Amino acid sequence: MADTVKATQTVIKKYANRRLYHTGTSTYVTLEDLATMVQNGEDFIVYDARTGDDITRSVLTQIIFEQENKAGAENLLPVAFLRQLIRFYGDSMRTMVPSFLEFSMANFAKDQDGLREKFAHSFGPAAFQNAIEQQVRTNMGFFGDAMKMFTGFAPPAGTQPAPPPAPAPYGGGELDDLKRQMLEMQQRLEQLAKK
Repeated sequence: MADTVKATQTVIKKYANRRLYHTGTSTYVTLEDLATMVQNGEDFIVYDARTGDDITRSVLTQIIFEQENKAGAENLLPVAFLRQLIRFYGDSMRTMVPSFLEFSMANFAKDQDGLREKFAHSFGPAAFQNAIEQQVRTNMGFFGDAMKMFTGFAPPAGTQPAPPPAPAPYGGGELDDLKRQMLEMQQRLEQLAKK
């Protein structure tokens, strides 16, 4: 029994009293401990201590059952998926389901690092920071535009008013006055931003 187990697999024995014994650490473990081992990538195999039968599948299923009951609203397995899975037990396509699920999960696991990176980039702290910075820029732009409408805006105390821009070569006019006022306001806002 244990001789055929790969060297990297930990042997867990399940006794009649339903206790699980970790042979590597010589301690009793819980289903929660086994779930943590799986999440950490530790491979194990579970044997019935009395019969020597490999009961890994039923123990893993029991872990999933416990996790689904504990998860509450954040369940991993949708009800529709569970119903479809049960339907496959009596279906002629039953033999294809395990290999399909293994293939799908292997591909998902292979791509999960890329997906995590994309989600972190799209929804992570950096994206949040970028969104805040963009909002601040937008708000400052709105503020600047609003301030440009006021021609009599006095510069803050202790600052030098911006020199007026050179007159336009093609003459004055209302548009030139607005451009000059906008430039003055922009310079004042830049001075305020430096403080």
